[in-house]
Amino acid sequence: MKAIQITEFGGPEVMHLVDLPDPVAGDDGVPINVTAIGLNFADTVQIRNQYVTQQKLPLIPGLEVVGTTSAGKRVLASISEGAYAQKVIAHPAMTMNIPDGVSDEAALAMLVQGTTAWHILKTYGHLAPGESVVVHAGAGGVGTIAIQLAKMWGARVIAVTSSDEKSTLAKSLGADVTVDAKSANLAQAMRDANNGKPVDLVLEMVGGKTFDASFEVLAPFGRLIVYGMASGEMATPVIPITMLGTSKTITGFWLGHCFAYPEKMIHDVIAQLFLLIMDGKLKPIIGATFPLSKAGDAHKAIVGRGTTGKITLNPAL
Repeated sequence: MKAIQITEFGGPEVMHLVDLPDPVAGDDGVPINVTAIGLNFADTVQIRNQYVTQQKLPLIPGLEVVGTTSAGKRVLASISEGAYAQKVIAHPAMTMNIPDGVSDEAALAMLVQGTTAWHILKTYGHLAPGESVVVHAGAGGVGTIAIQLAKMWGARVIAVTSSDEKSTLAKSLGADVTVDAKSANLAQAMRDANNGKPVDLVLEMVGGKTFDASFEVLAPFGRLIVYGMASGEMATPVIPITMLGTSKTITGFWLGHCFAYPEKMIHDVIAQLFLLIMDGKLKPIIGATFPLSKAGDAHKAIVGRGTTGKITLNPAL
């Protein structure tokens, strides 16, 4: 089979297309012929060995695929590594059947981005109708889904984007107003976008000054959900005692913990997201599909913030 393999940690330049033996399934493994591969920002830190969990070499990167089983079922599968390949082995508990009304690419957009958006809004963000929510990286994989879900659930949605094109996309998905991520005073810009008032919920994955501004703009009883640090910059440390007079909440979220409860926190959520897609209420945004052989270019585009929505790889190319 063809696969992307790395033998040293680093950037996109360490990824190489190679021929490898087909993986062999154990007693509880599900062999899958891969038809589409999902990319995540996590992949770009996985190949640098800067991911939440330690990586071992040689490594086939990637965490998610769509493909067909030996029984002919079309499935979405989560794997701990090895997705950048034409064949993979998945655990039965980590595979989900895909309805006919959901495309391969749309299914991939739900596994990481869809479930993350759902949980940071509903499970951890406790979003209620009438509340305001700031969605950073509003044109990204999580952002494009979070905008739609938040609007569907009755929120005032403020999307933070980095270009006019991304702002237009966010508004087309339901954002009430957009804010320029490069604003000189981002906290004030977010407050102005909420009619001069502090906001109830912020979905934050940038870090650094973006975190600082997001914490500043929170209303009493406001929630700041941190699910990434794409900038690589540390925020100003928050001293717990200073929070007594603000009644603000900071919550960290890593989707990996949800996989400890796959039925409730992954399968059930994805099933609901699939229904929304088939009902025409949720529109996954597929920003680009790269050939497997060009996985390095896909990583460069993601790191350079030049992408929108979900990015996928075609294993046949």
